[in-house]
Amino acid sequence: MSKRWFITGGTPGNFGMAFAEAALEAGDRVVLTSRRPQELATWADQYGDRVLVVQLELTDAAQVQRAVHAAEEHFGGIDVLVNNAGRGWYGSIEGMDESSLRGMFELNFFSVLSVTRAVLPGMRARGNGWIVNVSSVAGLVSAPGFGYYSATKFAIEAITDALRDEVAAQGISVMTVEPGAFRTNAYAGFANEPIEEPISEYHGMLEQVRAAFVEMDGVQPGDPHRGARAVIAAMAQDPAPRRLVLGNGGYDAVIDTLEQSLADIRGNETLSRSSDFPT
Repeated sequence: MSKRWFITGGTPGNFGMAFAEAALEAGDRVVLTSRRPQELATWADQYGDRVLVVQLELTDAAQVQRAVHAAEEHFGGIDVLVNNAGRGWYGSIEGMDESSLRGMFELNFFSVLSVTRAVLPGMRARGNGWIVNVSSVAGLVSAPGFGYYSATKFAIEAITDALRDEVAAQGISVMTVEPGAFRTNAYAGFANEPIEEPISEYHGMLEQVRAAFVEMDGVQPGDPHRGARAVIAAMAQDPAPRRLVLGNGGYDAVIDTLEQSLADIRGNETLSRSSDFPT
């Protein structure tokens, strides 16, 4: 039986579209959300009634409820939720303005909660479902200039781990996906975005961050369609993985970071164990 997908972040040239096309290749049906659904009209027409495009501003909780209701009415339910939408702003921890960092949490974290909580009642009622939360390698490996973006993705990691255990008894599976550098439009805006950093001491660091993303735009090694197919293959495994890192560079960075963390923790085992009351 074909699955019914609900995918956020349906911008042409990005991961949401890749997930949608991979699901359609598998014979499934797709609800794809977008702030600008008119951009997806021509693409959706080729799939007929297997695709429903829904306008959605993810930070509007009422719109989230309406979009999920429309999807459930159209296809009779949602079997797979992919929380894909998100955006990264860069800036120093000290200097990034309050509105930008709060806006990033609203989109990257709180909107994921809104969509997940709207979809879960239907999945619980049917006793099955899949939730795929798209985090990032930055959700496991933080980097200078992207501390707040990483914080939003670290938060997704934590929520997803807890959710996985909470809903397992309801027949619902949950996985985190951590893409590295993939050839999407995500880096396209860096060349035209001025560095809005009030503290001059951080300008050099942020210039290097921006230059690296501008240089990589269009030549990122990751293929979004291969990445989406890898996620579908992982979902079919028994047992399915708790998380899936996508891309060679991302895989290597995550393994290196986790091994360094383990070495650091183990290197201070005596101090860690000395802090309990004596037995």
